[in-house]
Amino acid sequence: MKSRSLAEASLFAALYAIGVLALLPISFGVFQVRVADALIPLSIVRGFPVVVGVTLGNLVANALGSPFGVVDVVGGTVANLVASYLAMRVASLRFKGSWLLGCTSANIVVSLIVGGYITWLAQIPLDSPLWEIPIVGVLIGSTISINIIGYLLVKAIRLRMVK
Repeated sequence: MKSRSLAEASLFAALYAIGVLALLPISFGVFQVRVADALIPLSIVRGFPVVVGVTLGNLVANALGSPFGVVDVVGGTVANLVASYLAMRVASLRFKGSWLLGCTSANIVVSLIVGGYITWLAQIPLDSPLWEIPIVGVLIGSTISINIIGYLLVKAIRLRMVK
């Protein structure tokens, strides 16, 4: 990794971890709005350094602040890695709406992985009508952070980038 990419990845890791920990009350739980997840779609315009940054930032934030322990540290880190990489790859296809589809794919990945293990940790049986509550709770928060704030952030940064 070149020094510029390393610096970018470090910056995104720090921004992500600080964003989660500064907003701790709303960053964890069955219903969460992890505002720092708005950084995930930036992989669309800044590439692999964002993938590395939001992955490592999640690792640090979850290790320091998560009430869900090691499951959240590992699961959340994997969710961010897959979500940011997928958003980057989908958007790289460069068709009309690819950025929005990239954001949506990241949202779905985070919601299914994080909501899935929160369902498991809460010991909600799959035959219960309540099993989908954690997934929906994470989906609502991720829609706010990834699909709304993140997408707008990508559009704003792309407009300001030197071509």
